[in-house]
Amino acid sequence: MTKRRKLACSLAVAAGLSLLGPVASHAQSNDGLDLSIELVDPKVLRVCADPRNLPFSNEKGEGFENKLAEFLAVKLQKKVDYTFFPQATGFVRMTLGSHRCDVIMGFPQGDDLVQSTSPYYRTAYAIVTKPGSDLADVTTLEDPKLKGKHIGIVAGTPPATNMALAGLMPTAKPYPLMIDTRVDSSAEAMINDLKSGEIDAGVLWGPMAGYYAKQANPQLHVTPLVKETSGPKLIYRIAMGVRGADQNWRRQLNKLIQENQGEINKILLDFGVPLLDESNHLITAEAAAKP
Repeated sequence: MTKRRKLACSLAVAAGLSLLGPVASHAQSNDGLDLSIELVDPKVLRVCADPRNLPFSNEKGEGFENKLAEFLAVKLQKKVDYTFFPQATGFVRMTLGSHRCDVIMGFPQGDDLVQSTSPYYRTAYAIVTKPGSDLADVTTLEDPKLKGKHIGIVAGTPPATNMALAGLMPTAKPYPLMIDTRVDSSAEAMINDLKSGEIDAGVLWGPMAGYYAKQANPQLHVTPLVKETSGPKLIYRIAMGVRGADQNWRRQLNKLIQENQGEINKILLDFGVPLLDESNHLITAEAAAKP
């Protein structure tokens, strides 16, 4: 996967896009918000997505962003339609910015390429190890146990800087950041190398780490990196992205997020996404189920 934003969470996208474009029919939302000058087709939830980017999305509707879109569509009494484009350079410009769709289901809060909704989950990069490994108790890239180990890292992502500061890069194995997700997956390649023993651990964006760890047999061990004391931050809030002018649409999505956070958490946890509360503690399925 390419990463979101510059994080390997899959958005290394181009800047300089125009978010102005044609508009269409007059309609109001169920909340009385006038969406006539914002949404091309107010009866359809038009989603911008990557066609092959699990665990986030794919053309078969198997990703957690697909499931989230389906869930929101029911709440909005709309049908879902997708504009697929690889999440690499030009993604926002060719999808949301061209009015071919109206929402990106996952985008880092604060990224100025889009207007963010309220964040609906908080997660971090994570270290993935084999169960029973002597590295399974590692909670920070500054742990001396990692010295001399072969650690997988997606080149150019924030934790690569942390690893460099910790002196781990000489024995690290880099994986490419900018790839075509239709034919390649750095995360999948890293997990396969971990399972085969080619690397001792891997550092991945949390949703990818959790998803692939859950798919493995036996399941791999995932530890969110929330204790780093140097280098860039590795914890992010993820929101949905809309056009800067779409204020009523953003308000409607914010209301849906607020009213359905428990159900949203369940969808994410089903895919193994390591969810963090504001104290950086993992949110369990039991806690997510509480009102």
